[in-house]
Amino acid sequence: MSVLAPSVTPLPALQILVVEDDAELRAQLSAQLQAQGHAVVAVEDGRAAITALAEASYDVLLLDRMLPTVDGVEVLRRIRAEGVETPVILLTALGLTQERVEGLDAGADDYLVKPFELDELNARIRAVLRRRAAPSADNATLTAGDVTVSVLRHRVTRAGKSIELQKTELKLLAELVREAGSVLSRKMLIERVWGYDFVPATNIVDVHILKLRQRLEMPGLPDPIVTVRGVGYMFRA
Repeated sequence: MSVLAPSVTPLPALQILVVEDDAELRAQLSAQLQAQGHAVVAVEDGRAAITALAEASYDVLLLDRMLPTVDGVEVLRRIRAEGVETPVILLTALGLTQERVEGLDAGADDYLVKPFELDELNARIRAVLRRRAAPSADNATLTAGDVTVSVLRHRVTRAGKSIELQKTELKLLAELVREAGSVLSRKMLIERVWGYDFVPATNIVDVHILKLRQRLEMPGLPDPIVTVRGVGYMFRA
């Protein structure tokens, strides 16, 4: 299966762990990344991935979702439970929204649906590294309606009840709450939350909005996120 384009924008040299059970794709992806100057370790199953992460540190983990021995989502759950903070991009052939949500929920920083271009993979690697490296500049507490967000403390409440969010979910919610009453396009959210300078082929914004709605849902309370068809999303002021 061919997923890569020969023309790419180089990244700084990184230590990358590739976990992919398709031998041809694993070899192709490893060769392309090594050609850019990266140090690549490639393994074929979930158990080997867990072992590799226990034995060495990596800048990025490229993790196939469907793996033998231990699948990608379970690998994520285990390494996050062990405190491994390596940025993870989940590689998936699955187009179902719920499957992507499951991966993000387990601790993935991003996901990429096969087949993909290497240029887009590079952009996503740059974005997850920027998000991990950048300290939060938002020390204020943001409030809209009955929702309060503290980015610095990683704390969210609705109607006084604490809500647990993943890092990207919280950053997305903070952008929506900060601009409450105004419509934010998908492109604006992609730039502010994910750091991309283009709109990726995947529906990553919609997937995270779905998860936010599920997290914020409370009996008797309205959905605080409004979909403005053809434009984007707005948080109720």
